[in-house]
Amino acid sequence: MFLPEDYSPSERFLAPLPQAGTRGTVGSEKHPQNTYTGGNMSIILASRTNVYSGSPLERVGEKREDEAWIQAALQHPDSLFVPVWRARSLIRGGEEGSKPEAVFITGEAAKELHMAGGPWSFLGLREGRAVFAIDVSHVDDPLPLLPTDVARFVDLRNVGSAVGNEDASILAHARGLMHWRVKHRFCGVCGAPCEAKTAGHMMLCTGCETQHFPRSDPAVIMLIHQGDRALLGHSTRFPNAKMYSTLAGFVEPGETLEEAVRREVMEEVGVSVGNVFYHSSQPWPFPANIMLGFYGEALSEEITIDPTELKDAQWFTRDQMRNCDAHGFQLPRLDSIARRLIEDWLTAG
Repeated sequence: MFLPEDYSPSERFLAPLPQAGTRGTVGSEKHPQNTYTGGNMSIILASRTNVYSGSPLERVGEKREDEAWIQAALQHPDSLFVPVWRARSLIRGGEEGSKPEAVFITGEAAKELHMAGGPWSFLGLREGRAVFAIDVSHVDDPLPLLPTDVARFVDLRNVGSAVGNEDASILAHARGLMHWRVKHRFCGVCGAPCEAKTAGHMMLCTGCETQHFPRSDPAVIMLIHQGDRALLGHSTRFPNAKMYSTLAGFVEPGETLEEAVRREVMEEVGVSVGNVFYHSSQPWPFPANIMLGFYGEALSEEITIDPTELKDAQWFTRDQMRNCDAHGFQLPRLDSIARRLIEDWLTAG
């Protein structure tokens, strides 16, 4: 579907920035603590860091080119290794109500893990200790390589919100980078094998010498609202039959983020969107995305869904969202930026 015919880069479609003096209204009865006012629409601020954000690592990119330093760090007993097995992360606990914890490998066990020969990359420094990601997907049973029998490999999305932001961000970083390493063994230009360079952050084609770098695909995710109601949809891909979430979609070539928000909403539900304001971003390496969160002002109300994308879409009031179980639906998972957009919108009301 296309943008509405009257779409133009006119004043009503622009996203105005907070004006001088606006900050003085923050925290008043009319404008709650997490909002500014701009144009005809309140600007809702991020209330806290998103899950998988706030990494404690110093990435120290200059060390990636220092092969002697990298080799010494690989052998150092204090270095930390973050194993990834078939897109899963190593977690201790998380069963029967116990708190899940990230497991990092050190010492002799780390050396054995590295000697297994899987793809690896240097992630950065954590309090002076080198941190490496290593993929062990080629091993059918990786647990004998590990020094503990109480940990297990799990989908990070199932435990990410409970692990804690710092560790969750490292696990997500490792998962995303190892996905890229595993999927880019051959050159996309000529098909020749690639060799890892710069401590696993560049793949160099052995044929045409093209350099390939890790990528994150940008996707916009937006809560579209009008007054006391916001628009949520139930995707054809949702495994949970009751879950309704914010709309989302990939940014296309030659498109601004604001244009992507308006286009995706028009295509999926047929609703026109005016002002668009940025909220926050979230790494989402499942497998290789960066989620860019926005709020959008609805200019129309009638919903016409795209059945290939959505099974249903509805306008929900704040009261319905605050009591979603009583109204027969569920909100998105706690680790998602979709949930954060909803929660901050509810707080702003």
